[in-house]
Amino acid sequence: MFSLFYGLWKYLFTKTEFHVLILGIDKAGKTTLLEKLKSVYLNMESLPHDRIVPTVGLNIGRIQVSNSKLVFWDLGGQPGLRSIWEKYYEEAHAIVFVIDASSPLQFEDAKSTLEKVLRHEDLQGAPLLILANKQDLSEAMSAEELARYLDLKKLDERVYMFEAVSAYDGLGIKESVEWLVEVMERSKRTETLRARAGESAGSVTSSSSEEQTCLRTKGQINHDLLLGDIIPGSWHQPRPPQVHAQPPSFP
Repeated sequence: MFSLFYGLWKYLFTKTEFHVLILGIDKAGKTTLLEKLKSVYLNMESLPHDRIVPTVGLNIGRIQVSNSKLVFWDLGGQPGLRSIWEKYYEEAHAIVFVIDASSPLQFEDAKSTLEKVLRHEDLQGAPLLILANKQDLSEAMSAEELARYLDLKKLDERVYMFEAVSAYDGLGIKESVEWLVEVMERSKRTETLRARAGESAGSVTSSSSEEQTCLRTKGQINHDLLLGDIIPGSWHQPRPPQVHAQPPSFP
């Protein structure tokens, strides 16, 4: 009976935390996207668009969706800042790559940057959501057209999706987040990161235990000494029905 109630309590009150990278070249609309996410899911007013400036370093946003917590890391996209991206790869559950769909002159830079990101071994198996942003502009390319241009079939196998969005007016934002949560909950990468976190915690506990045993063996502590605890991704055009370019497969 206790197990039943504990399981119910855990289901109702325990939230899984996911870390999501927001990447893309400069002026793609990453920070505007982060502000819109906070506006939609936290019911808070986002920054006025004329006050959003290029990110130098890192912006962090947290939202809750059902039983999941999502922590978004918005990283600066200027060429000189992209070298710091890899410092955040190891702990990321998924990648959101934002592309300004209204600016074809930037597509080649965006494509080569994305290919470099996905080749990094620390992002192996991470689900990928590619956002064809700025759909509020008439000249914006559709998600389907952008998918054909990037030709992700040349890249390593992973779950991915294209989504047509507007970080300005919120078009496609909820659909994007819902897909992210679904694939991260079932992703093999999530299992790997959980196992790694468990091993890390176990290593700290084991190290603490061995150290205390060693100290007692050498008679360096007595009964009066108290030791403190160590605390340690298909394309989707919102107007037509959604079509998957690559059916999600979960290893």
